[in-house]
Amino acid sequence: GRLNADNARFLLLAVLIVLYMLCGAAVFSAIELPTEREAKERWEERLENFTRRHNLSRAELRHFLREYEEASVAGIRVDDIRPRWDFTGAFYFVGTVVSTIGFGMTTPATVGGKIFLIFYGLIGCAGTILFFNLFLERLITVIAYVMKSCHERQLRRKGVLPHNGRRGSGTSEVDSLAGWKPSVYYVMLILCVASLIISCCASAMYTPIEGWSYFDSLYFCFVAFSTIGFGDLVSSQNIKYESQGLYRFGNFVFILMGVCCIYSLFNVISIIIKQSINWILKKLDCRCCHRCQRKLLRSRRNVVMPGNVRSRRNISIETDVVNESDTDGRRLSGEMISMKDFLASNKVSLAIMQKQLSETANGYPRQMSSNSKQNGFSGGVGALAIMNNRLAETSVDR
Repeated sequence: GRLNADNARFLLLAVLIVLYMLCGAAVFSAIELPTEREAKERWEERLENFTRRHNLSRAELRHFLREYEEASVAGIRVDDIRPRWDFTGAFYFVGTVVSTIGFGMTTPATVGGKIFLIFYGLIGCAGTILFFNLFLERLITVIAYVMKSCHERQLRRKGVLPHNGRRGSGTSEVDSLAGWKPSVYYVMLILCVASLIISCCASAMYTPIEGWSYFDSLYFCFVAFSTIGFGDLVSSQNIKYESQGLYRFGNFVFILMGVCCIYSLFNVISIIIKQSINWILKKLDCRCCHRCQRKLLRSRRNVVMPGNVRSRRNISIETDVVNESDTDGRRLSGEMISMKDFLASNKVSLAIMQKQLSETANGYPRQMSSNSKQNGFSGGVGALAIMNNRLAETSVDR
């Protein structure tokens, strides 16, 4: 059962991710494709004008542009930028590697560098992910501590706790925080606010220094903090900045804090997604169970229903007692009744039957009246005896 539930959860999540990707692809294609076509048309027009003005062939010009693309991959740009592989540039590069951002503006070109990157990234990424998880645990512990402290302060104001109450040891303090773990929605709200504040502050720094618009700065913050790292906008790439050391330090701190918050936020959102998937599976399971029960009830009922079936009443949940009309309706419909229904509707008959059987076993059979013999009714036991006695009394009255 546990394995089947995990498999169902995995399959449902895979289907939802594929549908999410299909919807995202449709939206981005509808938004970006017209702009791409317009840019391509403008480029073809400028390329044609340039070859005509300078009397160049299209093949020679395209070959030159391909060589520039190769130089661009190696880090060569038209504008002056700082060296990619000095110590500062290399440190920025390894930061994008271990944080899994991977902007792509700097990549190793040698075979040795590529081989070293494989092993370096394997250990570095694993260690950084562990750091992010520990950061989330510490954040939850801090939130729990703050919640507990606020609650104790309120109790002291009300006079419930003494003002000089001593706390226990470190281990007991950690154990006492177990009941104060915040809700996943509360943690998500705190992480969202923290990520928003860090992004706004970082954007306020990037806008004047990098020359980006504020919206582009926010866009860069999300792409960098979420470790998506497209590389279309990359900070700290110019050869010279005002207060260069202070700016690079601030850039490093903002990226580190932003990645920690956004990564933790992703973990919390994944928990909410898992809860939503479990809720969907539970609803689907309940519907399947109801359908199976309906099919089972339909298979038990007769195809031809009698015409004088009484209407069934609802069963009371509080008393959990079955009405006589419910039992009678089941009998008339040909459906088998439970032992509980049978005992509830035949209590009196069973009592009289037990009494008559006891009298017969002790040698004191009940004497039939002459009237009953004249009317041709035999004694019997149980419900049949009740009916015979009643008919005999009726015949005497008449």
